Amino acid sequence: MTTAAAPTTATVRRAADAPPLITAADLPPVRHLIDGEFLDGSPERVIDVVDPSTENVIARIPEGTAEDIDRAVAAAVAAKDQWARLVPKERSELLHAIADRVAENAELLARLESANTGKPLAVSRDDVGMTVDTFRFMAGAVRATTSMAAGDYAENHLSVILREPLGVVGVITPWNYPLLMAAWKIAPVVAAGNTLVIKPSEQTPLTTLKFAELVAGLLPPGVVNVVNGYGAVAGARLAEHPDVDMIALTGSVSSGRAVARAAADTLKRVHLELGGKAPVVIFQDADLAAAASALRVAGFWNSGQECGAACRVLVHESVAEEFVERLVGEVRALVVGEPTAGEDVEVGPMVSKAHFDRVTGYLERAKKGGVRAATGGGALDGPGYFVAPTVLVDVPEGAEVAREEIFGPVVTVETFTDEEEAVRRANDVPFGLSASVWTENARRSHDVAGRLDFGTVWVNSHLVPASEVPWGGFKGSGYGRDLSIYALDDYSRTKHVMHHHGR
Repeated sequence: MTTAAAPTTATVRRAADAPPLITAADLPPVRHLIDGEFLDGSPERVIDVVDPSTENVIARIPEGTAEDIDRAVAAAVAAKDQWARLVPKERSELLHAIADRVAENAELLARLESANTGKPLAVSRDDVGMTVDTFRFMAGAVRATTSMAAGDYAENHLSVILREPLGVVGVITPWNYPLLMAAWKIAPVVAAGNTLVIKPSEQTPLTTLKFAELVAGLLPPGVVNVVNGYGAVAGARLAEHPDVDMIALTGSVSSGRAVARAAADTLKRVHLELGGKAPVVIFQDADLAAAASALRVAGFWNSGQECGAACRVLVHESVAEEFVERLVGEVRALVVGEPTAGEDVEVGPMVSKAHFDRVTGYLERAKKGGVRAATGGGALDGPGYFVAPTVLVDVPEGAEVAREEIFGPVVTVETFTDEEEAVRRANDVPFGLSASVWTENARRSHDVAGRLDFGTVWVNSHLVPASEVPWGGFKGSGYGRDLSIYALDDYSRTKHVMHHHGR
């Protein structure tokens, strides 16, 4: 690849005179929600919640203990029988009421999300909109579940298949989509008739707590409980708790392994949605302009802190130079800034100093290894944890940046010579969450999509979700499905009841 585009350093748009996104009155109760009440934790054990755009502390939450988890699980256990007895219509109406409450407070939740995560407001508003849609979909889906027909499958014996709640579900959510990932878990869990305890990320708990405050009066006490804290303490206790019937986590591969190990002793079900390293396979007949334009969004949405991000391009060598030129043009046009700096801001900061260091560490090692930044390539001036939108080229097969999840505003570009090589290299990563294929050849698109070992494969698009279709992966990306009716299947169990009716 001979494209000679020189790296550029983006600038961070600041908003010196803009009013703050939130005031103290907008903050939720920074406590645990257990059995319908917000409870204080130990005043000596608190966690700072930091605005990653400014590095200022905006709140302090209690550091939850194993005892806090035990109290929350006890509340969920006490509430589960009554909640499970509600007919689907009653649970559906409550889910619609939750969706209404979120919609009524959409702008407040979006501002709170951006203040806590640094997301551009456009991203936070999209998260809130999808949260509403998730609850509305599950409210409808729970009233239309289907199952195997009742009938005589053994002579003189009528078989009936029942679908039952699991009981208590423990939920652990990540920092990149705090409100939306909470909704992806809470909506199907409660729709299926379960109660739950959720531990949000200690870095981004504010919208989960605000959601809990907004809907607390709509649900019976104990149906939804929130405990703050670290994964190693609160999360571990939730995963190992003998009264928790299932643990559901969206997070890193290492977190998934830890949760699965902790759950093993009690043989509870485990639902894992973990990392990704999505290949974008661009054939020589692809619409290169459309692909580059799509990657401007799909590669850099949520500042690249997205497990389905279009982060690893495999492009046919005959069109690689033209594609890189188009992609670099799109990426250089991205607006980087604080969420208060304008409605057109597209890329915000990394969520934390630790993650900022992790992303820039990948970039530094790539540079030392001979990988070239066609644009971007490093940190931007502070305050805030900003990294320049980056396109890396001259990436050899098997390079660290092409195999490991960077989880930042970084897209790598590799080339291939034929279809077999493209498929082999696309699959040669430890993840299997999502991928995309770009071609105008319909037969190729069907064939290649079927050979890619990923849970979602888009053709001529990337990162287009819908509540009606499942989201989840293979291999190191975990197991279990979010969204769609498959999520309701995950959070319920089937029981066979057989009646002998011979006379």
